[in-house]
This record gives sequence, structure tokens and C-alpha cells, in this order.
Amino acid sequence: MRRSLLIILLLTTVFSVHLSNAQDFTFSQFYEQPLLRNPALAGLFTGDLRVSMSYRDQWGSVTVPYRTTSLSIEHKIPIGSKHDLITIASQMSVDAAGDIRLKRTQFMPSISFHKSLSEENDTYLTAGFMGGPVSSQFDATQLKMGDQFRGGAYDASNPSAQPITNTGYSYWDLNAGLCFSSSLKNKTNFYIAVGMTHITDPVIKSVTGNSPGILSPKLTFNAGFNAPSGEKGHITAFTDYFSQNGNTQLLSGILYGINIIDYDNGDPDILYIGSFMRWGDALIPVVKIGFNHISVGISYDINISKLHVVSNWRGGLELSVVYRDFLKIRNSTLDKLRCTRF
Repeated sequence: MRRSLLIILLLTTVFSVHLSNAQDFTFSQFYEQPLLRNPALAGLFTGDLRVSMSYRDQWGSVTVPYRTTSLSIEHKIPIGSKHDLITIASQMSVDAAGDIRLKRTQFMPSISFHKSLSEENDTYLTAGFMGGPVSSQFDATQLKMGDQFRGGAYDASNPSAQPITNTGYSYWDLNAGLCFSSSLKNKTNFYIAVGMTHITDPVIKSVTGNSPGILSPKLTFNAGFNAPSGEKGHITAFTDYFSQNGNTQLLSGILYGINIIDYDNGDPDILYIGSFMRWGDALIPVVKIGFNHISVGISYDINISKLHVVSNWRGGLELSVVYRDFLKIRNSTLDKLRCTRF
């Protein structure tokens, strides 16, 4: 039974990226990779510069681990005299999956314009765009096709009748989004955003010589909330909802932060503890600590889907590191910067 489930999982992984309902990868600490969520979420932080790195190691209890690495860089620049801003950013990701070494690499430059809507508080309407090349390859020699099994055992000398015409493909992608963000008088910050990924319906070449597939557009809804709780506490919540070709995914959760060291001139060191849920798939406990412009988060997926029979409830370990600061070479930014803080 376990062997059959493994075969089904691997074959699904091989060919799902060539179907029109293929789903994009995501992170459990999704809030640390804003450009993967929606390009309009770029720039929602205190400072001029943010560098975010995430690493995910998943399904090691089932098969060869799926490893995903993502790096984003955001540079925020004031423009004009009305508190408007632009954010120039870039998203780079490498996703390597399973036995066949299925790898997807993408490089996505991004630009966002933040229009100030108020002179009294930090209220912005943001439009963001992100696009660039995506390439994918896999090792066809590692494929184990169903017709290569004899008597329930795999036989590499038994040729498969399934033709493999190429071992990779590439395409250009385009994403866009809108975000409304604001800060209230009690230092509560929030945002809501909508976006669309794969706007151009990228064509994915078939690896079996059949008609090429279409990567269907993905609609996204994003929201975030940050508020003080008592003298030293903080409550932060995030949610993402995705819909793509009839498939949906909901991620949501909450973090509670407590100041562990306060400073007279600077942000406090904060310890966060919380939990997120990828509905129908995983429960995700999270621990995060922020200190001296750097935050480090660690999470683990507890698999609750039907695959838990094989995974023994084990999903994936994830690490995130974020650096953010002001660029001292431009003092005017310190004076003019106004944006919703997260």
C-alpha cells in the first residue's frame, strides 16, 4: 500500500506541472515572501531596504525531499512631494522536487507605486507589477513509469511505451496586484490586496509530445493585520486565498509577539510565537525572533491531509531570515518615509 502511494505521488509530481490546473509552490511563512503573494505587497515595511530569504525542505519522510529557496530584495524610494513612494524589487526562486530532480527557476523584477491618500495618516493605494522568465527541467533517466513494473517490482530493463520528447521548458510570466493599506491612531496597521498571477496564460510545452498546456491565471486575495496588545505585546495576523482553474487554497494564522528587550533609540527585540493553517493540508507552528534589523523564523508543517498515512504526519521544515533597514546615504528618506508597517 505504501509503495503504491509513493508511485502515485511521484507520477502526480512529474506531470502536474504540465496540466492547466498546476498549482504554484508556496511557503508556510508566506508573509516573509510578499512578492510571491502579490507584487502590490512590496514596500510594506519600515525602512528603505528589505532582503528576505526563505528555505523549505518538504516531504523528506515520503521521498527525496522537495527543496525550495527564495530570495527577494525590495528598495523603497520617495518621489514627489506628496508622500508618494515607489518600490523597485526582484524575486528569485529555485524549486527542486523529488526523485526526478524537477527544478523550476524564476527571476522576476518588480515595480510598485504607492499613492498616498491622506496627509494625516499612512494610507496608501498601491499598484504592483512583476514579470520575468521561468524555466524548468527534470532528469528523465530517473522516471519510473507504470508499465516498467513487473509483478509489482520495478524493472529498469523493461522499456516504457510512454514517449518523453523533451526534459524542460521555459516561458515568460506576468503578475499584477492592487493593495490598500492604512495605519490607525492606536498604531494598528492593516492591508487588503487582490492580484492575478500568470496574466498572459503562459504556454507550457508537453514532455510527451501531446498538445501544450496552458498555465491558468491565478486569482489572489491577501490580508494582514498588526496591532499592539498591552504595553509590550503585539498581535499579527495574515491570510492568503488563491483560486486557480477550480482549485483553491487558504492559508491563515496569527502570531503573538512580546518585547524581550526595549531600547531608547530603536525597535525592541521581539519574540513571536504562533500557528498557521494551510487548510486541508497542514498545521504550522511558528517561532520567530526579531533583533537589530534582522528577524529569523522557523516553522514545521504537521501534515493533516490524506497523505499523512505515508508521511506519518511529517511535512516540512522551513527557515526564514529577513533584514530591513534605512539607507543612511539618503537622509531625506528618513524624513519622508511613510508606509504601513509590518
